[in-house]
Amino acid sequence: MITPINKPLNSRSHWAKLFSAQRLGSNKKAPTQDTARSSFHKDYDRLVFSHSFRQLNQKTQVHPLTNQLGIHTRLTHSLEVSCIGRSLGVMAAEKLHDKLDGGLPVGVTPADVGVIVQAACLAHDIGNPPFGHAGEYAIRDWFMHSERQEILYNLSNNEQLDLLAYEGNAQGFRILTRNEHHPDVGGMRLTCATLGAFMKYPWLATHSNEANDKRHNQNVQKFGCFYSEASQLEELAASLHLPRSEQHDGFARHPLAYLLEAADDICYALIDLEDGINLNMLTYSEVATIFYELIGEHPNSVSLPAHMSVRQSLASLRARAMMRLVNAVTDAFVANSDAMLAGTLQGSLFAHCEPTVQSGITQAKELARKKIFNHPSKVRMELMANQCLHRLLDAFMPLTWNHQQNTSMPFEQQRLLMLLQPHLDEHRRILSYDIYHNMLNVLDYITGMNDHEAYRLAQELQGHWGTMV
Repeated sequence: MITPINKPLNSRSHWAKLFSAQRLGSNKKAPTQDTARSSFHKDYDRLVFSHSFRQLNQKTQVHPLTNQLGIHTRLTHSLEVSCIGRSLGVMAAEKLHDKLDGGLPVGVTPADVGVIVQAACLAHDIGNPPFGHAGEYAIRDWFMHSERQEILYNLSNNEQLDLLAYEGNAQGFRILTRNEHHPDVGGMRLTCATLGAFMKYPWLATHSNEANDKRHNQNVQKFGCFYSEASQLEELAASLHLPRSEQHDGFARHPLAYLLEAADDICYALIDLEDGINLNMLTYSEVATIFYELIGEHPNSVSLPAHMSVRQSLASLRARAMMRLVNAVTDAFVANSDAMLAGTLQGSLFAHCEPTVQSGITQAKELARKKIFNHPSKVRMELMANQCLHRLLDAFMPLTWNHQQNTSMPFEQQRLLMLLQPHLDEHRRILSYDIYHNMLNVLDYITGMNDHEAYRLAQELQGHWGTMV
């Protein structure tokens, strides 16, 4: 096992490692930059043209299976996060260049840093199952059921935790490094810089402070890598010289992962609230008040300008809020760069911004929690999503331990195996005697579906032919 260094290097040389264009999974040496289309631009292009990225088009951002046009999906959300991420990356690099002795590493420009963050942001939700976070909860609940304990007992602690604390972030790393195939092996073979920026949680489930017993702990701690991809994480951390974390046995974040997190939070604070207005969950005044807080203004009254529509007014306020947030976050990034390099930074970059910025982001999240995430219509759809995924898991998971007796399998399981087989063939896999890997292969298949595919198949498995959304 390769262990990265634990002491920060000279800042400029350390940043050079963090901007590594070496492709994870490839033995070829990173190319010398000699064209306008850098290795990082190629990462972005690979992601755009990938099947997993296209599937985000009908995956939940906040509202499952909505038929209302203009409401965000994971695809539109990811595109918007990537735009903000690019601005954050470029501006942070420009400010970092002025701080570093000698400037940015040779051959690295602010535009390069911008596209690294842009590509990572584009992929940040690529591992989300159908129905978003509700899908993650449904998978965890299924494995926590008492009926599954006999099967889980045969797995190692690492393997059990991957299933009991199932994480879309870890599924995303699995997709990028294993499932989306290069002609040979190694997944998409993205650059280490892009993968590092993508990894918000560069540790395993067992490295979490709260990972001691997921059977009785509903507050699942996030993690970014399944045990099945542990060697890829070690290789990535070694290439980037990520230090070990002081909080757990995993690695510290790549500094650019903080910018990805900030870009996601900005979209959460600004754009997701606009969807709440369009779905009549929030009022203009509630959202505009938060936008003014983020801009740094406090008008005596918040009302819709007479010459503007709700959409036009919010777009204007959103643009101003984004400008201030990008400036605030990039200032915090440079001010805390030493702590990020050492792996000692506590909290997100917003925790290190001025109070009005922190307050605005907190208010946005609290408003979304109270009036969007707990809205009765959303709760009903999440209950449906839970039943839908449980039906798919009930059907396909027994194949992971029953397939050996192929000749004596019930008719339904034989037919389910026929549905699964093209997926296995595409990824050059078979169902073996290793139940853990079999389960991950089935989860690859189910979580790779978009909301509509998962809903239709679950309905068909219950005998409801032709029930479509």
